[in-house]
Amino acid sequence: MVLGRRLQDLREEAGYTFEEAAAALDVTHATIRRMEKAQVGLKVPYVEKLLRIYGVTTTEEIDGFLNLAREANRPGWWHHYRDVLPEWFSAFVSLEAEADQIRAYEPHYVPGLLQTEAYAATVLRSGMPHAPASEIDRLVALRLARQDLLQRKQPPLLWVVIDETVLRRPFGGPNVMRAQISRLIEAVSAPHVRLQIMPFSAGPHPAMYGPFHLFRFPIPELPDVACAESLIGAAYFDQREDVSLFREALDRMCAQAAQVHRTEVILSRIRKEI
Repeated sequence: MVLGRRLQDLREEAGYTFEEAAAALDVTHATIRRMEKAQVGLKVPYVEKLLRIYGVTTTEEIDGFLNLAREANRPGWWHHYRDVLPEWFSAFVSLEAEADQIRAYEPHYVPGLLQTEAYAATVLRSGMPHAPASEIDRLVALRLARQDLLQRKQPPLLWVVIDETVLRRPFGGPNVMRAQISRLIEAVSAPHVRLQIMPFSAGPHPAMYGPFHLFRFPIPELPDVACAESLIGAAYFDQREDVSLFREALDRMCAQAAQVHRTEVILSRIRKEI
C-alpha cells in the first residue's frame, strides 16, 4: 500500500494521467489504478519502467524501490491458511499485522484477537453451519495465530468498544463464557489493551449500524484505513473524509461507554452472574 501510494505521488508529480502511464506499459489504465491501490502485486519490470518515466533516475533510488517491491510481493504468514482464508479477509489480516494501533467497535461477539479457542470455535460454527469440522479447525488455528501480534516486543495498541450484548449472548454455554470473560480480564491488565463496554443503560449510540475497525500505521505515507464488515465480506476505506466519520463515531462511543478503569469490575460482575 505504501509503495502504491508512492507510485501515485510520483505519477501526479510527473504530470501523467492514468491513461498515459498505462500506454507506456502497454496495459489498461485499470492496471495502473490497481497498482496504486495495492489491489494487485507489483510486477518489478512494470515498476522499474514507471519509475524511469516518472523521472526517477538514480540507480540507488530505483534499486531501493524495487527491493521493497520484491519484499512486498512475498506472501505473509497467513498465506499458509489460503485454503480457508477468503480474499477479503486476507486484506484484513494484512492490515492488522502491520498496524501499530487497532481500534474497533463490536456489537455481536468478542473481537477475534481476544477470543479463547473454545469461544472462537463456537462463533465460527454459528456463522458457518455447513462448513466441515476440518475447515472450522483451520479457521480457529488462524484466529489464534493472529493473536500472536499482541505478544510482540512492541505490540499494537488494541482499543475496542463492545456492546454489553457481547457478554450476555451465551456462546458455547456457561463454561465457555466464563472462560472467555476470564480471558478478557487477563487481557485488559496489559498496557496495550483497552476494552470499553457499552452498557444497555447508555441507550442509542453513533455506531449502531454495525461492526468496524480502524487501522493506523507507523508509516507517515500510509493513511488510516477503516474496515466495515458485512455478512458477505467487508468494505475498506482510506479516503480522509470517509475514515474521519468512523473515527468520530468511535470517539463519541468511547466517551459514552463505561470508562476503561471500570472494565474489569464490569467483567467480574457479569462472570459471577453466568
